[in-house]
Amino acid sequence: MRIGKALLYTILVLYAIVTMIPFLWALSSSFKTLEEIVSGSIRFIPENFTLDNYKQIFIEQELFPRWFMNSVIIAVTVTILNLMFNSMAGYALARLHFRGKQTIFMIILAVLMIPAQVTMIPNYLILKQLGWLNSYQGMIVPAMINATFIFMMRQFFINFPKELEEAAALDGLSRIGTFFRIVLPLARPALAAQAIFVFMGSWNDFMRPLIILSDPNLFTLPLGLNSFKGQYISYWNYIMAASMVFTMPVLLIYAFFNRYFIKGISFTGGK
Repeated sequence: MRIGKALLYTILVLYAIVTMIPFLWALSSSFKTLEEIVSGSIRFIPENFTLDNYKQIFIEQELFPRWFMNSVIIAVTVTILNLMFNSMAGYALARLHFRGKQTIFMIILAVLMIPAQVTMIPNYLILKQLGWLNSYQGMIVPAMINATFIFMMRQFFINFPKELEEAAALDGLSRIGTFFRIVLPLARPALAAQAIFVFMGSWNDFMRPLIILSDPNLFTLPLGLNSFKGQYISYWNYIMAASMVFTMPVLLIYAFFNRYFIKGISFTGGK
């Protein structure tokens, strides 16, 4: 058992090192000049340490703060709407009895099997008919529910103790009151896990903004970062600096919800 445990920890440490090396190189490159980056030398400690890359993206690149705020607005709004609607749908499928419930559940499972790339063209055509291209609502509304997390919340609520809901009903709470005042506060582990996944998915999304947005003032950070790459030259020093800024909100979100994350995964796994 000791040999197996030592082997397991060795594999995990090696995997962590392999995972961290690209991030550490990007962090180091964000303080390097472009000449040093493209020279081909692999050096984690910058030879000429500089903060000019960060000054460039925040001061001289006027649209970068706007791109950052666009990403924050879209990702936070999408996350909040997903937490609300996915939880309500999951609770309805787990607790309520109505005609066609099983059919709706099977449709949701079928949606999980459809690749997102298949829906890009229909999604674009619908948004074009609605006049929502190049707008916040075009980015938010199609992403405000997710079949994966409806299924996840259903699994959580199936294992949720019914006795708490029955006690709330005896105290006079309605079904809606029970959901918002009893069930939802106790679903924080599942909500935290969902919040992390939804926020990261929206924050890192590149393809959907690329299709929907054309005004540089509405670009999100992933789309804005692409503007630092040209046909003949790519400003990797600016890209690395912007990438570090881009990574920070995700790390903060994960650190904030970390204590609920593992608990949420275990609760929704059919425990």
